[in-house]
Amino acid sequence: MLRILSTYRYIHQKLTPAILSEIAKADFSAVEVFCTTRHFSYRDPRVVRELASALGEYRLALHSLHAPAERDSSPTRDGGIPISISDTERIRRLDAVDEIKRALEIAESVPFKYFVQHLGYGRQSSDPRKFDAAFTSLEHLSVFAKARGVTIALENTPDELGAPASLQQFIATTHLNDLKLCFDIGHAHMEDGVESSFEVMRDRVVTAHIHDNHGEKDEHLLPYAGTIEWKAALGALGGAPEKPSLVLEIKEQGADGPALEEMRKVCDKFEDALGA
Repeated sequence: MLRILSTYRYIHQKLTPAILSEIAKADFSAVEVFCTTRHFSYRDPRVVRELASALGEYRLALHSLHAPAERDSSPTRDGGIPISISDTERIRRLDAVDEIKRALEIAESVPFKYFVQHLGYGRQSSDPRKFDAAFTSLEHLSVFAKARGVTIALENTPDELGAPASLQQFIATTHLNDLKLCFDIGHAHMEDGVESSFEVMRDRVVTAHIHDNHGEKDEHLLPYAGTIEWKAALGALGGAPEKPSLVLEIKEQGADGPALEEMRKVCDKFEDALGA
């Protein structure tokens, strides 16, 4: 099993070489970098060069990027301006597409396989106008990504727009067959359940976000700290036509945790379970 950690664990810190060094020391061999300005300033060539240098030094692969969901954050604000490829306002949608292209351009200097993208922003209801807007955005972005060796993977989210069946219908209807899916196990647990959600998505899943919760809030806990039944969940993931990469996407739970050692032990358990 390729051990991959999302830098979401460090989302409130600058992504530094020191953080990447600690990740490598914990026996992870790849990362998914979360694109937010405060954490990783993807528009800054100096920051991108620093990332490339650190990945090479610590022998870490860049597995994927998580698309930015906000931009123009400032120290005095908790959040930034939403970025949504399904925005029905043309100017805002074009602005979102441009921002996502800036993140995709990283592949020109630091290659990576997958770009994880939400269809909408926040909890959104199913709306034909939003699907049309998303189609226009992704028709362009999928070509832009493919030219850089990147596959866009749409992530299931706990709302109607990003529901597993909705994502499958979107790809089937638009014939954007270069698009793949990212299975977020925690989001599935909050909605229709892990196994049933994965069954809907399984033929297009290439990567998966792994974390736990208690079925109500998107807590991003360590696996086995919530109520997901991991034996059944791993059995479902292991039985996919194309076994997805498993990316630990854990949220910081206070100043001291969870520790990288705890994450390493979870990977050990996963390997034992998948091997059995």
